[in-house]
Amino acid sequence: MPRSFTEREKENIRRKLEEACKQSWTQYGYKKTSVDELCRQAGISKGAFYLFFESKEALFCEVLCSVQKQICDAASDFIERQKDKSGVVAALKLIYREYDKNNFLCESDSSDFTILMNKLSEEQAKKMEDSNRMSRQLFLEHPHLKFKVDADMAMSVIYSLIMNIKNKSILPYDHRETFDFMVEHLIDSLYE
Repeated sequence: MPRSFTEREKENIRRKLEEACKQSWTQYGYKKTSVDELCRQAGISKGAFYLFFESKEALFCEVLCSVQKQICDAASDFIERQKDKSGVVAALKLIYREYDKNNFLCESDSSDFTILMNKLSEEQAKKMEDSNRMSRQLFLEHPHLKFKVDADMAMSVIYSLIMNIKNKSILPYDHRETFDFMVEHLIDSLYE
């Protein structure tokens, strides 16, 4: 029988599991991340893992949604503080750098991600969909920002810019500086 944990221990263990998951997911992917290794890094038994998460998929769902929310909140703060195009530029730069650190965010078309999605419960899949919807709405719901082009076109350009992270290893110039240049020059074409 697993020992009981204090509330403080539970909070620390949960945080350690989430951080270990994030690191392993970034380095190895979903399929190659083992619950045993996550538990070892958090200092708990495999049996104790299930006191915190009902499954490996529940942990991955929690990590993805949590990271997306943190990024959206931080990006939204930039847009709210700088109520013009410069806020959007700052937000996009932040998002790009977070995607660079957490490559699992841009791997939704990989077989590894498909395996994860196929194992999610309906509730977890809905949570992931809601999280993705929140990300898409980030640039659509600011009354002080108006698109010059069709909203779907603008969102497609923004998504394409961010997803260029997948090409970072083949670019002959620093990918972050390249992204910054593209955003700074395209933003005037997207927003009034």
